[in-house]
Amino acid sequence: MTLPPSTSGSTSALSTTFTLLTSSHFLSGGLSGLSSAIILQPADLLKTRLQQAPPSTTATATLLNTIRTLSSGPSPIRALWRGTLPSALRTGVGSALYFSSLHAVRRSLAKATSKSAHSPTGGGVSSLPQLPSELNLVAGSATRAIVGFIMMPITIIKVRYESSMYSYTSLSAASRDIFRSEGMKGFFSGWGATAIRDAPYAGLYVVFYEKFKVGLGKIVAGRERIAGGQKSGDGGEKGRIGWQSAAVVNTASGGLAGAVATAITNPFDALKTRIQVDPGRYRNMWHAAKVVWGETDGGRWRGRSLFDGLGLRIARKAVSSAVVWGLYEGLVR
Repeated sequence: MTLPPSTSGSTSALSTTFTLLTSSHFLSGGLSGLSSAIILQPADLLKTRLQQAPPSTTATATLLNTIRTLSSGPSPIRALWRGTLPSALRTGVGSALYFSSLHAVRRSLAKATSKSAHSPTGGGVSSLPQLPSELNLVAGSATRAIVGFIMMPITIIKVRYESSMYSYTSLSAASRDIFRSEGMKGFFSGWGATAIRDAPYAGLYVVFYEKFKVGLGKIVAGRERIAGGQKSGDGGEKGRIGWQSAAVVNTASGGLAGAVATAITNPFDALKTRIQVDPGRYRNMWHAAKVVWGETDGGRWRGRSLFDGLGLRIARKAVSSAVVWGLYEGLVR
């Protein structure tokens, strides 16, 4: 029996379409995050080792010496990928939640502000919602803070796995040790510093990412018109570029945005790492900031520890962002 078309049927179809779109963002985000976590785990581990303790106890904790120490062990390759399982769980699930939630939030904001929820940005390199910078900042920050809180327990396990201060052999062993020594609050150590790092980072990232996409997209679209002998008034889908060019623009924009946002928020990352690996020494973010600011051992200038691992983190974040956002947008597209 064929049912006649109805308004409720249209509403149901729209709801189904939205669910499918959200699911595609969830799956695309999860796959891109998982790929990035596995590929770049050594960089994450090295960054944690550089940030984990005060300079007085890490006089030789330079990047080169850290790599030498790991390489001199019985299983250097395995040592560099230590913590891959919790990192993959955190980044894979976290990215899936983040990207699907971010898309839903931006889509809602686009509708609420009379913007097209499907307006292509940057010369047609993306079909994601187009929003003003201030709304991108809000959407990215709020979504990242909420998802970060949800994923905090696995984040704690990940950081301690990567640190040389712990010798966990499994996720269950790590969970039992944290709960036994610190209780439930141990799984949320450093959440304040993490939120203050992640929320501004995510907000700034989305703003810079969209800005770079617009700029680079226009440049690429203009070159494609010239190469094809077209004029701006010619027919066709105005401003649209090929998927290969779009992938290059999205990947480059992701890397540039990641580098800029990382440089701005690195002090919070350094504080977050200290709190998570040694919560007994650092009571909260403000206490950690005070302690770290006062560290001048080894002739280091005051506050230098806030930028430990900056170069490595910028490189890691730039590559990670390029991989994650380039793959994510390509899959969604």
